[in-house]
Amino acid sequence: MANSTRAPQSQPGDEHRMQEPPEYIRDSYRGTDKLKGKIALITGGDSGIGRAVAVHYAREGADVAISYLEEDQDAEETRVLVEAEGQRCLVMKGDVGDADFCREMVDRTVSELGGLNILVNNAAEQHDWDDITQIPDEQLERTFRTNIFSHFYTVKHALAHMTAGDSIIESSSVNAFKGNNTLIDYTATKGAIQGFMRSMAMSLVERGIRVNAVAPGPVWTPLIPATMDEEKVENFGQQVPMKRVGQPSEMAPAYVYLACEESSYMNGQTIHLNGGVILNT
Repeated sequence: MANSTRAPQSQPGDEHRMQEPPEYIRDSYRGTDKLKGKIALITGGDSGIGRAVAVHYAREGADVAISYLEEDQDAEETRVLVEAEGQRCLVMKGDVGDADFCREMVDRTVSELGGLNILVNNAAEQHDWDDITQIPDEQLERTFRTNIFSHFYTVKHALAHMTAGDSIIESSSVNAFKGNNTLIDYTATKGAIQGFMRSMAMSLVERGIRVNAVAPGPVWTPLIPATMDEEKVENFGQQVPMKRVGQPSEMAPAYVYLACEESSYMNGQTIHLNGGVILNT
């Protein structure tokens, strides 16, 4: 399939427009105060995995700050969901590819919620091209700004407010480990995230701040219909051993685990939630 003539699509997509809404939390999930009193900042927290993480964190007792690009309705719905769990929710609109906005996110989280204990670098964009010669230079830079530069920006500013016992969690991807022939720049950024995560884990271990990652496989989020053509969307997830797409509700508990003291001996590691794909990592 040649994608060079396809018009650019709006990203990261709107969850409220999806005909089959993703599942953000299971009815059976019971919070046990694993994150009681904690404050979390989640980039791209308005929808998809970010929304799921926000709601799970709230159910575990954390106050949550989320950032989003321009999906106002999705962000408002996530705020309502977090507050329904009895927790505060700070919603911030802006571009994580902008260093000034990343600084503002951290500053507002600390000033309005009272601190910062958990940073989840989750916001991302992807573009489906099967030929590297067709990838526009401006898209390449944009993808890196969103997907990895933002991680540098947020961590740089967050560290002034984080102490021993706090946690940084990176959203990686199965593609960082196996490659992807049509998501070339996206996959490259996810590989960079792995290197960043491992380096920061080593850098911060003496301060007691743990840094880990979650590497999802195919997950049903707004990014999928906003990125892929109809045929790919219809068959999305069929390539993994489980023969189905994952749901954000199946990803978020791993983010809870990495944020709480139950994972206190885990640092510089990646949790693979990919429908049964076996990787040599």
